[in-house]
Amino acid sequence: MRDRRALTCLVASLGLLVGALGGCTSDEGDKPSRAERAAAVEPPPTPVERMDLVPGWGPTQQELEEAAGIVDGLPLRDLAGQVIVARWQGTGAPTGLVERLHLGGVIAFSDNVTSTDQIRRVNAALRRTVDRPWPLFLAVDQEGGAVERVKGAATRFPAFMSTGAARNEALTEATYAASGSELRGLGFNVDLGPDADVTIGRADPTIGARSVGSEPGLVAAQTAAAVRGFVAGGIVPVLKHFPGHGSVLADSHRTLPVQGRSMKELRSIDLVPFVSAVGAGTSAVMVGHLDVRAVDPRVPSSLSRKVVTGLLRDELGFQGLAVTDALDMAGVAAGRTPGEVAVKALKAGNDVLLMPSDPAVARAAIVRAVREGRVPRPRLEQAAARQIALLIHQDATAPKGAKPGSGLAASRALSAAAVTSVAGPCVGPLVAGPVVPLGSPVAVANFRTAAAAAGMALGRITYEKPPKPPKRKKKKLRKWRKLEPTPVFHGTPLGFTGYRGGVTTTPIVVATDAPYVLGQVGAGIRIATYGETPGAMAALVDVLMGAAPAPGRLPVEVSGVERRGC
Repeated sequence: MRDRRALTCLVASLGLLVGALGGCTSDEGDKPSRAERAAAVEPPPTPVERMDLVPGWGPTQQELEEAAGIVDGLPLRDLAGQVIVARWQGTGAPTGLVERLHLGGVIAFSDNVTSTDQIRRVNAALRRTVDRPWPLFLAVDQEGGAVERVKGAATRFPAFMSTGAARNEALTEATYAASGSELRGLGFNVDLGPDADVTIGRADPTIGARSVGSEPGLVAAQTAAAVRGFVAGGIVPVLKHFPGHGSVLADSHRTLPVQGRSMKELRSIDLVPFVSAVGAGTSAVMVGHLDVRAVDPRVPSSLSRKVVTGLLRDELGFQGLAVTDALDMAGVAAGRTPGEVAVKALKAGNDVLLMPSDPAVARAAIVRAVREGRVPRPRLEQAAARQIALLIHQDATAPKGAKPGSGLAASRALSAAAVTSVAGPCVGPLVAGPVVPLGSPVAVANFRTAAAAAGMALGRITYEKPPKPPKRKKKKLRKWRKLEPTPVFHGTPLGFTGYRGGVTTTPIVVATDAPYVLGQVGAGIRIATYGETPGAMAALVDVLMGAAPAPGRLPVEVSGVERRGC
């Protein structure tokens, strides 16, 4: 015993603290007191520590602790339902679905919305009748342009590419504050936007005018401004589609697109807006369904731990709410069951599982995976706590919402700053005499209203009947029957071409979505409005009449145009 103690003291003299050994002089000194033993036992981790929740992305430390406390007391089946946000059928409040599966929330689509009054009542009923002491996740996909689910009395906003053409961050922030405030007034607390994808241009089949443009820095700046606006309006914005959907050649609704760029290319282009947003403390990011060959080949990014945890969380430092893109899309659902998709998405590091094709099956699969040890319960708790903490934070800090239609001036201001002329005079009136609008019924109706308000003359179309049918000659008679009346324009024809619209041969061509079609036509006057909203049409009328300039610049390359703007 004496030799062993001598050796121990020798080791201590070489660098260990003698006091930590309890001394080297007697056997009695080796035994710590009861008080020392109690002090040496580390306390168990708190729920926040166990779930690895850290502030800096929205919720305060107190809100994180509140959410962790809630989650700590939830049964497994309720936890599994909490991470699911489902689609629903019909136009009544889906209270039964939410309560039966203990869903985190629901997302409204066009077929769930008949009017602003109706969807406000639905959201109010859900908040009132679902017995839960924390908010529901009440989401909508309202980007503006071609992607808008709530219409009617709600303000229509142009496509997000308008912000790239206007290049005015303060204006972008004000516009999306107005949009967010209207959504908040309708009872929503989450919007699946803005779109942070950097588009490659015409070859991009999915994102198009939903993107700010093709310049990473411009996309980052305008996306950040839109995020600030949504937050100011009382809405949680969900930045999408990580790690970048604008540079792939397929649509993830239909297949799994291959993202073939190197990591160097991704970091210098696609990831730039996300890096900027995460650095600014954005609260929520949507993960897309992409085959990112440089990170995890042939695995949908939404199911890839290397993408969600490795790239988004570890490399970019994102600690907030990771939301999958819709899990019923072919890019992730093809060849997989709803349960398999849900479990893999959760294991990858996502916190909200959006729109599984069968939410009941997805919940059951998560419960089974936790019980079998394939998904650690702390991972499920972490996901649920992040969602609840963000909703508590949003509910505590959001201002009162605004009435539908209150954002009309903001929408018009953005369109007036974005309208872009790529051919034709840059000053003075562009037309003399009446104008005859053609194309999209919505664009034509809004243009007519704006023209009438501004005093612009509108022309009309009459039709000349074919000549009288030939007598007796059957072959000529058949040809005659195929003839249609010939239109006669009493004024200058103006052709609108919108979302996935074709080429028009009118003297004035107006692109109301992505501007690429303007490079395919020979019209003397070619204008991009990035929207067919009342505000966009009012801005167009002002430009045609010479009452206002066209200050916008193309935020993407358009082959075949004379210039990028005036």
